[in-house]
Amino acid sequence: MSAIKGASSADADTAAGGQCSWNGVQEFDPIVWDPVPSYQYRNYTSPVVGPDGIDRDVMKMVRRMTVEEKVGQMTQIEVGQIIDCNGYLNTTAVEYWIDKWKVGSFLETPGNHNGRYKWYSPKKFAEITDAVQEIALRKGSKIPVIWGLDSVRGANYVKGAVIFPAGFATAATFDPSFAYSAGRIAAKDTRAAGAHWAFAPIMDLSVNKLWSRTYENFGEDPYLSGEMAKQSIAGYQGDYKNDRSRVAACLKHFIGYGYPFDGQDRSNRHIATHELLEYYVPPFKAAIDAGSATAMESYGAINSEAVVLSNYYLHKLLRKQLGFKGMLVTDWGEINSQVSTYFTAKDLKQANQVALQRTSIDMSMVADDPSFTEITIDLVKSGAISERRLDQSVARIVQLKKDLGLFDQPFADPQLASSVGSLQDIEAARDAARESITLLKNSDNVLPLSPYDNVLFLGPTLNSTRLMGGGWNVHWQGPSNEEGDTVYQGLGDTVLEGVQSIIGAAPRYMPAVDIEGTKLIDIDAVVEAARSSDKIVIGLGENTYAENGGNVDSLVLPWQQLNLVYTVSELTKKPIVVVLIQGRPRGLANVSTVAHAIVNAYLPGTYGGLPVAEVLYGKTNPSGRLPITYPATEAQASDTIWQASYSAYSPQWAFGYGLGYSDIAYSNVTLSSGTLSAGAPITATVSVTNNGPYPQKEPVMLFTHQQHRLGYAPDLFRLRGFTKVSLDVGETKTVQLKLKAEDMAFWDRDLTRRIEPSPVNVAINPYTQKNIVAVVQLNADSEHVLERA
Repeated sequence: MSAIKGASSADADTAAGGQCSWNGVQEFDPIVWDPVPSYQYRNYTSPVVGPDGIDRDVMKMVRRMTVEEKVGQMTQIEVGQIIDCNGYLNTTAVEYWIDKWKVGSFLETPGNHNGRYKWYSPKKFAEITDAVQEIALRKGSKIPVIWGLDSVRGANYVKGAVIFPAGFATAATFDPSFAYSAGRIAAKDTRAAGAHWAFAPIMDLSVNKLWSRTYENFGEDPYLSGEMAKQSIAGYQGDYKNDRSRVAACLKHFIGYGYPFDGQDRSNRHIATHELLEYYVPPFKAAIDAGSATAMESYGAINSEAVVLSNYYLHKLLRKQLGFKGMLVTDWGEINSQVSTYFTAKDLKQANQVALQRTSIDMSMVADDPSFTEITIDLVKSGAISERRLDQSVARIVQLKKDLGLFDQPFADPQLASSVGSLQDIEAARDAARESITLLKNSDNVLPLSPYDNVLFLGPTLNSTRLMGGGWNVHWQGPSNEEGDTVYQGLGDTVLEGVQSIIGAAPRYMPAVDIEGTKLIDIDAVVEAARSSDKIVIGLGENTYAENGGNVDSLVLPWQQLNLVYTVSELTKKPIVVVLIQGRPRGLANVSTVAHAIVNAYLPGTYGGLPVAEVLYGKTNPSGRLPITYPATEAQASDTIWQASYSAYSPQWAFGYGLGYSDIAYSNVTLSSGTLSAGAPITATVSVTNNGPYPQKEPVMLFTHQQHRLGYAPDLFRLRGFTKVSLDVGETKTVQLKLKAEDMAFWDRDLTRRIEPSPVNVAINPYTQKNIVAVVQLNADSEHVLERA
């Protein structure tokens, strides 16, 4: 085995005669560019397209390949393997991976893997990806590589690219167009860096709210997640077979990842198969139907069955039942983890063999070593794995490269870099944040603030760009405490900066507590300043994290953050506004009672400061609604809007909850028919009036609750449709939403999907509006099977 193998490739430099002189401290990318303020996309009028088979020329190419070349195409290696000890591209290492192992894909940013720069500009990133492509075209299989990047909130690993609100914040808008715009902008900025494949959208249901990846997804509801996913894929991918400012989308993580039994990332999930089909599968089906070109399997196990080794999950369900035709990749090192972490295989040979024999995995994100490649070559040559099995996967990989135009032009388009970080993109991200921010409490109309109020601002989240960004923001875990906001070099804002732009003066601010909630800071001075204030705004929340780095044992916010609110309230008796900047619904204990107003800003992105300030001062009327259930206690961590109706549901705030500054009145809902039958949809109609005093955007949601269901407890509520309307003061709009009997079908333990007849309550916004309910009789033959797994 060659010496070129280590994660930092230091051995490679020694082999090539290089000298290690760098101290390992990352620097700022020196490239400075002035993006155009606005731009227009090229007009591709064809609809969103997806994978639709293998072209004849692709199959001819695959059949000409050697076994080594085929397995190489199925191998993905992380960029740290080709970065030298000075933080630069190691072309010797690139040639090693491409020429010796015929590697067909790389992933990640050097900023996460010992690269010279903290955050790589489009130009510096493209210098690396283009250099790798040049080697790939003349070495090894002479096939372009496909580069994957976690562009999950915009192109968050590309310097200057706008980092959008997190997935659950996007869902809180209840407007899928924001999922589209985030994906569309992420796609062009990812292509500007020379990457072609975004590992997004993320469609796990956030069920256990302890989970560190709650913020990445579109909430807990299957229908909301599916609607957001469809538009996200349209944004990322569009007509990716012609439009070279698009990328391949990747539905992930298939499947059931969002319900770890103890809330810890990658823990076992206990999910009955019929419940998996009922709740967890629908968003993925929506994404497949929307044409997602690729998919990523999930970490870990369901009912102790390893997903990456499962014939049921990764062949029968994904390919046969859901009809996925695209390319399937593992998550990071997941085949090897069967030996080192989950103990579901005795050795790497068995893990790789079973993964290839039982599943339809096409590419192994093996990441750090050639084990998959070496073992798979041996398995094929020994006859344990057929070469035909390789052909199926390699054909999908090569077809994807062709569809993305890599055989015609594999290099980064420098013209795309001119729009990275444009004012147009910044405003798009801010618009998403504006409509996501959710007002949870507003006693005595303490909000909106007046510019003439004497306001004291406290708390670490109000004076930080990085905390608004969270994880998957510059780095995997977000910028470190040491980097702080300096890593952005001014490419972002803070809540305080937003306030200053509104009131025309620097706001009064004191940190008061550290972000970890371990100590109060100058509390005597804080109390003295608070006593002389009219109102106090306190920013609470979380440090940055991702995956295992965000595991917590308790949902409750750290004690000293809560204590700050208690102390200031007790000693000043002044109105307190709490602003939450957090990646999951952290427990507030008595803060929910003590505070006069509570604003949930989620993770609004690195340009989220101005939108938060606009909501506080009434420049924006909040219209976000919770896409998750906000627990009141630790025991409610896994409560959802769709749980069994006989189970108590008394959270701090329910799914779909949120307030605005206006008085919104609803008429009662009327139905176009008193009966609901298969093949005969009905229309629910409701009138919505804005009684003022501000213009308001209002999400209108249609829920159903089946009064009884033979043998199976009905859901508390299921979201069946939604829209968002804009209302001027005094304006009334009539809203119509469709409902189908087929929506009421459910999966039973025999894995058949059918409808049980009963009366059904049709409710509009049940947790913000009371008694906006009509009843329809659901008619069906309960023995008739609509679908069978």
